[in-house]
Amino acid sequence: MKFLDISLGSELNELKRFESLKQEERKIVFYSENKNSVFIFESLINELVNVHNYDICYVTSSRDEPLLKTSNKKIKTFNIGEGVARTKFFLNLQADILIMTMPDLETFHIKRSKIYPVHYIYIFHAMVSTHLVYRKNAFDHFDSILCVGAYQIDEIRSTEKFYNLKPKKLIPCGYSHLDDLIKKYTKRIDDIPKDKNQTQILLAPSWGKNGLFETIIEDLIKILLDSKYKVIFRPHPMTIKSSKKKILSIEKIFSSNPNFKLELDLPNFDSFLFSDVMISDWSGVALEFAFAFEKPVLYIDVPKKIRNPDFKDISQIPIEVSIREKIGKIISPLEIKHISTEIEMLKQKSSEIKKDIKNIREKEIFNIGNSEKKSAEYIIELLNQLKKN
Repeated sequence: MKFLDISLGSELNELKRFESLKQEERKIVFYSENKNSVFIFESLINELVNVHNYDICYVTSSRDEPLLKTSNKKIKTFNIGEGVARTKFFLNLQADILIMTMPDLETFHIKRSKIYPVHYIYIFHAMVSTHLVYRKNAFDHFDSILCVGAYQIDEIRSTEKFYNLKPKKLIPCGYSHLDDLIKKYTKRIDDIPKDKNQTQILLAPSWGKNGLFETIIEDLIKILLDSKYKVIFRPHPMTIKSSKKKILSIEKIFSSNPNFKLELDLPNFDSFLFSDVMISDWSGVALEFAFAFEKPVLYIDVPKKIRNPDFKDISQIPIEVSIREKIGKIISPLEIKHISTEIEMLKQKSSEIKKDIKNIREKEIFNIGNSEKKSAEYIIELLNQLKKN
């Protein structure tokens, strides 16, 4: 109990420190719900701070947020936790712009400011569709959305029309995390051993009651290991948060096998570089693996991850549905006994699949290699407009 009191007191003090800033110092505020948000924000923050010389505030709910340790004086950081201090932060926020990756603004406990006309900007933390794996009203209360591709713009406009919603500002930006992966790991292609003779599988499922992790994960890992593959199991952040006991159980079962590794260091993407094939279900990380590393994905066809039961109101087919057979292969959970055959076929077709992936990436994703520039330009332009008003 004392720990909770100390924690709450510290978070409220952080909130007071933020609220004591001059209004001029609170023009651009980022909110991070957990430490995994930083790799979505980092290149945009760098562009605003180090290229355009803007000061920013970085408010986080995570104690182990890497940016809390920054020495950059143009970045002011605050840890407000997930409780009372966070609720007060949102309700009493006085800032020109708030940028966040957390959806569902205004529909649950995270509300728009009641005292100041803050402009709320949403940045996607995955390249998925807007109407299948997000809740129905996930984006309705944002003012601007920085979109990954034209498919998201089409989906949001269709949603606004169907439900008679106020149009938002939809900005064709791209996906900075994809750009970061491409820039960082393209330089490291030579790190891959030329004489590599063991196939490495990256197992990266999504989360949800019918997902790969929740249904057949142990059987799948055993089959892969019995087939002499090296297996990197990378749980989803929500799985790590909600299913710690099961993850520890999996680690206990398979840790004696030298070909098995549990990967919990999610900001590190080295395993993507060294893996030959990803196995997933409905996770957005499959698009990152394919588009950044140009490698195939083997999808286990468990039931769709649906957070919006009315997604069919919108006519567009979600990209995570339409793209699966174009960047890899789909198999039934009943076929996993023969999964090694499918993996070997994907490896044989890897050059052909690589060409398809590159073509799809160019067609679907905005501003590859320049997304942070486009996002920063919009934010600066918006600040100038708000100043005039």
